[in-house]
Amino acid sequence: MRLNEIADNRGATPDRKRVGRGIGSGKGKTGGRGVKGQKSRSGVAIKGFEGGQMPLHMRLPKRGFNSPFGKKYNTVKLSRIQAAIDAGKLDAKGFIDAEALVKSGVIRRAKDGVRLVAGGDFSAKKVSFKVAHASKGAIEAIEAAGGRVEAVDGKAADAE
Repeated sequence: MRLNEIADNRGATPDRKRVGRGIGSGKGKTGGRGVKGQKSRSGVAIKGFEGGQMPLHMRLPKRGFNSPFGKKYNTVKLSRIQAAIDAGKLDAKGFIDAEALVKSGVIRRAKDGVRLVAGGDFSAKKVSFKVAHASKGAIEAIEAAGGRVEAVDGKAADAE
């Protein structure tokens, strides 16, 4: 096999539509746009426009609040950390922080920090965590196993 013999499967790359190239093409004259009116012209932007009636997206009530200062945290269960320690991906010695969790593949990227939550069994001995938040249940489980939790921003337990 040579480079010039390599080709896509038949039908994998459909031919592009050549619009407005004569009546014989099947897409001549109006070019598949029908006849007349605003939508047959170029530069149309009328998504959501309901002919002057108040559009649906404006009729529905506003809900909630999006804080411009809100932080996005990675929520991690203790059972997930335990599995990483058991698999040898995460070193239990030293501090376990967002950077260590990213390196081990427990989380994909460290957003604004890590929030630990209790879930599943956690039996790793003397593990120290440096995280943004930890639930009360998570702190209790870690301390029961002989470890400790240090909060980066000064708040260890979330207000629940």
